[in-house]
Amino acid sequence: MHYRKFAASPKEVAEIGLGTWQLGGTEWGDVSDDQALETLRAAAAEGVTFLDTADIYGGGRSEELIGRFLREQGDRNRFFLATKFGRRPDPGWPDNFLPETVRRHIDDSLGRLGVEQIDLVQTHCVPLEHLRDGVVWHVLRELQAEGKIGGFGASVESMDEAAVCLEVDGLQSLQIIFNPFRLKPAEVIFHAAREKQVALIARLPLASGLLSGRITAETVFAENDHRSFNRDGERFNIGETFAGLRLEDALPVVEQFRKLAKGNTTLAQWALRWCLDHEEITTVIPGAKNPDQVRENAAASAMKRLPSKTHATVFELYYEAVREKIRGPY
Repeated sequence: MHYRKFAASPKEVAEIGLGTWQLGGTEWGDVSDDQALETLRAAAAEGVTFLDTADIYGGGRSEELIGRFLREQGDRNRFFLATKFGRRPDPGWPDNFLPETVRRHIDDSLGRLGVEQIDLVQTHCVPLEHLRDGVVWHVLRELQAEGKIGGFGASVESMDEAAVCLEVDGLQSLQIIFNPFRLKPAEVIFHAAREKQVALIARLPLASGLLSGRITAETVFAENDHRSFNRDGERFNIGETFAGLRLEDALPVVEQFRKLAKGNTTLAQWALRWCLDHEEITTVIPGAKNPDQVRENAAASAMKRLPSKTHATVFELYYEAVREKIRGPY
């Protein structure tokens, strides 16, 4: 595993982290406690240090499982913990962005994780007006001064939101959807993020599993899997599911990517390496539901950079077959 400097801080994090949305067990199908803990243990064994979660994942279950894992490991400082807030139903929008609510929600995350300080707290895809009014940023700066959080960042859906956040004093990171289907961030915000020394966290680097190479038009997903119930954005932003693409539009492009990846690598490893080849990216956070997936993902860190011709072909495919078919804020 290779490591990269996290923004302007002295800390380094594994360039392949672990996203833990799936450990909530409510939007990626069922995941047992044992399965979740085995996945976390495998990540630690592979050198993964960056763990990304949110208070809404499984109503706090993902955070609780990470807390159990940390107690078991007995070395909290080995891991860089990132969580998110802003989408809980209690009390819900817009009261989630009141100072007292922000504090309560972050205190709840501290309790579930079982730590005295969270390394990174991120706004969780909150409305643009609340990114602009400055209230949440003021509270986060207070919590940082109090030592409850090490730093703060933002998880966003669109590049308009990203641009607003990049103007926030003290912002450490931006979490964006970035994968070979979603190239707009590279064109729009990478330069500014590099200039401002803001870490970029790439979520959904495998496009909800499309880039695992195992999904076909006949694949059936569980009822409690967002790839079943959110294909058209019925429950939350459509970009979180298959990168905002219809399956029938995405699968032919997957086959083109598979040709590019042909050789001693899986399609998933190829896609992760493609992300890592962008030096502005600090860490990618693929999800995993079992140790085998963790090990496959982690191996991408040791791969050589992809040929420049491959990167050029990905951009050509994006403009020819993808860009105009992406739905939702982007």
